[in-house]
Amino acid sequence: MSKIAIFPGSFSPFTLGHKSVVDRALPLFDKIIIAIGMNVEKNEYFSIEEREKWIKEIYKNNSKIKVRFYEGLTVDFCEKVDAKYILRGLRDSHDFKYEKNIAQTNKNLNSEVETIFIITPPEISHISSTIIRDIIKNGGDVSQFLPKEIDL
Repeated sequence: MSKIAIFPGSFSPFTLGHKSVVDRALPLFDKIIIAIGMNVEKNEYFSIEEREKWIKEIYKNNSKIKVRFYEGLTVDFCEKVDAKYILRGLRDSHDFKYEKNIAQTNKNLNSEVETIFIITPPEISHISSTIIRDIIKNGGDVSQFLPKEIDL
């Protein structure tokens, strides 16, 4: 049985923080599905097609990475793709409080799915997609916060 994890998020855009989580989780799993989810509370700035294209470009030489779009509950998507793990990145204690509640709820919904937290390195822990979008909207240069494959 292969170890499959999903890394769910909106990834609008996919930042160096996101990349750090995936890269550091790669040795732990046979396959990681980067799952682009529809979050009704977020006003997406980039199309799903753009986000998918960027992530596929970043990981084009890694057969362990797959990119999929999903709607609905994350644990339902886990079941659909036979994933037993959910990856989440933590930047600070606020992220932990938020993510802990989601992880416990997911565990109640599907006891076979474990959430794995990966701490973001301090030098990139300030990066968030929300801040990046704000910089973009105001004409700033975001290249230092994004993987080199994403050229905005």
